[in-house]
Amino acid sequence: MDTHAAYKSRWLPWVLLLPSFVILILFLYYPTIETFVLSLYQVAFLGLSKSFVGIENYKILFSDPEYLQIFKNTVIFAFFVVIFSMAVGLALSILANQKVSGWRIYRLLLIWPYALSPAVAGVIFLFMFNPQSGIVNYLLTITLGIAPDWLTNPTLAMGLLVFVAVWKNVGYNVVFYIAGLQNLPGEVLEAALIDGATPWQRFWRVTFPLLSPMTFFLLIINTIYAFFEAFPFVDLLTKGGPSNATNILIFNIYRDGFEYYKTGMAAAQSVILFIAVVFLTILQFRVGEGRVHYGG
Repeated sequence: MDTHAAYKSRWLPWVLLLPSFVILILFLYYPTIETFVLSLYQVAFLGLSKSFVGIENYKILFSDPEYLQIFKNTVIFAFFVVIFSMAVGLALSILANQKVSGWRIYRLLLIWPYALSPAVAGVIFLFMFNPQSGIVNYLLTITLGIAPDWLTNPTLAMGLLVFVAVWKNVGYNVVFYIAGLQNLPGEVLEAALIDGATPWQRFWRVTFPLLSPMTFFLLIINTIYAFFEAFPFVDLLTKGGPSNATNILIFNIYRDGFEYYKTGMAAAQSVILFIAVVFLTILQFRVGEGRVHYGG
C-alpha cells in the first residue's frame, strides 16, 4: 500500500514549502552568512563604510585579556547553569511524579517560571535583590543582621545570575523529566524492588540510566540556553559588572554591536560563540552518545 501523499503537480509541494524557504533564507541563512562576512571587515560607524581586514578581528579578540576574561565568565556561567538546572529539574520531577494530594497544582507551580519571559524574570529578581529596598535583604537584615550587596560583589553577582537562569529554566527540565519518568517500564522497577534494591540504588542503577536519552537531550538544550538566552538577565541585573565580572559573550556582542558600534568585532564574536556552541554540541554527542541507553 502506497502511503506517500499524491499531488496533481510535482511543483505543488515546492510551492507549499516556498513560504518556509523564504522565511528561512531571509531571517536565518542570510543573517548567518552576513555575520561571517562582516567578521572579516572593519566597519565604520553605522556601517557607512567598511574595509577588509581578514582575520585581524579574531587576532585582536584572542590577544585581548578582557575578552578572554569574558570568555572564561561565559564558560563558568554556562557550566553551573547546566549542572544546577538539570540536577534541580530531575530532583523536582521525581518529587512531582509522586501521586500525592494536589500533585497537579505542584506541577503547575514548578512549570510556571518557564512561562515567564526572561525580561519579566529579570525585573522580578532585580526588585527582590535590590541592596537597599529588596525583600531578600530585608528578610536577611531582620533575621541574620546582614545585607549583602548582591549586584556589586563579583562572586555574589555571578551567583545571582546563575540562580536566576536556573530558576527560569528548571520548569522546562521538569516537564521533560516527568514525561520520561512516566514512560519508564514498570516491570524493570518492580524487578529491582523485588531484588531488594534500596531507593538510592533503584535511582542510580535503574531510573537514571533509563532516563539517559532524556538527559542527553536536555544537556544539549540547556547548553544552548546558557550560551544564548541569558542576555536579559545580565542586561537587567548587572550590565556585565562589577568590573566585567558578569559580562558574558552574548551580552558583550550586543554591547559592542549596538552601543559601541564595533560591528565587525561584534560579528567576529558572534562567529566565535557559534563555533564554540557547535563544538560543545558535537563533543557532547561524541562523548555522551555511547553512554545513552535507548530502551526497546
